[in-house]
Amino acid sequence: MEFQELFDMAVRFHGHRCPAMPMGLRAGLAAMKALDVARAQDKELHVISETGMGHAAGCFLDGIMAATGCTYGKSNIEKRYWNKMAFTLVDTKGGRAVRVSLKPEFFEQALKSPFVQHRRQGVPPQDVPVEILTPLLDRVMSIPQDAFLNVSEPFDYPWKAGQACFDVVRCDGCGETVFTNAVTKKHGKLLCGGCVRP
Repeated sequence: MEFQELFDMAVRFHGHRCPAMPMGLRAGLAAMKALDVARAQDKELHVISETGMGHAAGCFLDGIMAATGCTYGKSNIEKRYWNKMAFTLVDTKGGRAVRVSLKPEFFEQALKSPFVQHRRQGVPPQDVPVEILTPLLDRVMSIPQDAFLNVSEPFDYPWKAGQACFDVVRCDGCGETVFTNAVTKKHGKLLCGGCVRP
């Protein structure tokens, strides 16, 4: 995909235009370039995100997912709730990885932008005036990578792939179908995660 096509797809996926999503998009592309890998079609890549919840890191993570093809649906992304604008991209076939993070000075400065001031006041991102958003978006899209990203050198990251499960049973508690690798035997009954809880 050309960058503009990828960006347009990412905006549709994310739901609104904002500066953090394209930061993540560019960060994901930088990680893939450092590892010399293509976008994941299945589980060729794995993202270990250090983002949290309740702040712009979610937008950043959507950009990473759009760039890398790592999604929760494919189970090739995991989230550590460290509330950082950082992630590790693993090449599962090659057993190598890179860690990428926003440069502290860049991120601290970005949080002083008029866009973020509007967000602090409770303005939804899609309602921030275009004359405020557009220059910031243009800057994020054009700033040299070295000016806003720290990209590590590739390092060894041995990867052990999990085994896909295609077998199911009915839960003895709720009667719903559950994959066999997620049932617990308790008091002679096979229970799903929801029913095994007290």
